[in-house]
Amino acid sequence: MIPSKRVYLLLILGIAIASSLAIFFGVRASITMILLYDAVVLASMVVDGLLVRRQRVQVSRELLPRLSVGRDNLVVLRVTSGKAKAIIQIRDYYPSEFGVSTPTLQAAIPSQTTEELTYTAHPNQRGEFSWGDIQVRQLGAWGLAWDDRKIPQSLKVWVYPDLVGLRSLSIRLTLQSSGAIRQFRQLGIGTEFAELRNYRTGDDLRLIDWKATARRVGYGNTPPLVRVLEPEREQTLLILLDRGRLMTAKVQGLRRFDWGLNATLSLALAGLHRGDRVGVGVFDRQIHTWIAPERGQNHLGTLIDRLTPIQPVLLESDYMGAVTHVVQQQTRRALIVVITDIVDNTASAELLAALSRLTPRYLSFAVTLRDPQVDRLAHISPTADFEGVKNAYTRAVALDLLAQRQVAFAQLKQKGVLVLDAPANQITEQLVDRYLQLKARNLL
Repeated sequence: MIPSKRVYLLLILGIAIASSLAIFFGVRASITMILLYDAVVLASMVVDGLLVRRQRVQVSRELLPRLSVGRDNLVVLRVTSGKAKAIIQIRDYYPSEFGVSTPTLQAAIPSQTTEELTYTAHPNQRGEFSWGDIQVRQLGAWGLAWDDRKIPQSLKVWVYPDLVGLRSLSIRLTLQSSGAIRQFRQLGIGTEFAELRNYRTGDDLRLIDWKATARRVGYGNTPPLVRVLEPEREQTLLILLDRGRLMTAKVQGLRRFDWGLNATLSLALAGLHRGDRVGVGVFDRQIHTWIAPERGQNHLGTLIDRLTPIQPVLLESDYMGAVTHVVQQQTRRALIVVITDIVDNTASAELLAALSRLTPRYLSFAVTLRDPQVDRLAHISPTADFEGVKNAYTRAVALDLLAQRQVAFAQLKQKGVLVLDAPANQITEQLVDRYLQLKARNLL
């Protein structure tokens, strides 16, 4: 039981009244009367606190069984009131590592009503976390006392990679495959026959099926038939995800490894959806995890379950060792995507040597996660004061880093390596789009 603000105001009012009573009735009489007044206030508070216990609200928590890292995950507190109106304050003991939209929820619940109070939890790291009990304060009918209690609701929750983004991507890929969105079919010519359709303005004349068109002669003025070709299916996509020292740095609130893991799963989903065999390797000084290439949507669940517990480590990555492992495991041509980061030309020499070993037998693809903060610092405008001088040095360093990255990328491209360098928080979407373009153009 906790006194409300009204109790403190009444007690302060009693002190103010005591000075007036002392003038008319004397000091002793005023002290006696104010003590009686305080006793009545405190007794009323106790009675109010006891009465509210008979009308306690019922509170339960609802949340997704698997939360997504870097996303606002909805948490629902379902509150059911008794026969009287309930004024409540709720504090949910969410994991301390999470950011939340509203630490404390307040509401006035009408009698015999069930309402949902919501807030969002934003985890910045994956793993298992403990969610505690729910603390509820309910104000008495007289507004004198809060009934304070904890409702047992403790549980363990798992934070996974960006499952929300995977669901959105799955819907997008389904729409594309069903024909609602055909933009990637129009980017290039595939190799597998999909269907015949009427000729449209702008279609490649080389795709007209003259034999099928000839069979339609005599059925009226009909347009020619065009062969619709899709990219070849059942190819192999191998993703090598770096979990070494460079991937431990935080970018936009998440570690680079988490951004890379989100991109890995999204790319795997796109590959599986396109009928490819998808395999994943996670490496540092050695291959930490190797998941052999498989096809089918069920394989995505295996990838999620096995990759979710992995965390980055402060070890230098062995690119050559990772590539050597892939070459030994995969003898046929495949698209090999290495998701990592580079600092400059010197530091990326091993990556360059490793990827050069893959060409031309394999199609190698280097994906690097750039820090948007470096881009921002490279474009700040210096001023004439001391802060401006500091900004000028900062801008020079940022520009030098970006220039050295470009030199490294140029060398990779000269060796026939595909390159994608994008801000870490945008890498997933750009990587999936690039993969779909490669499939549409039949580059693999």
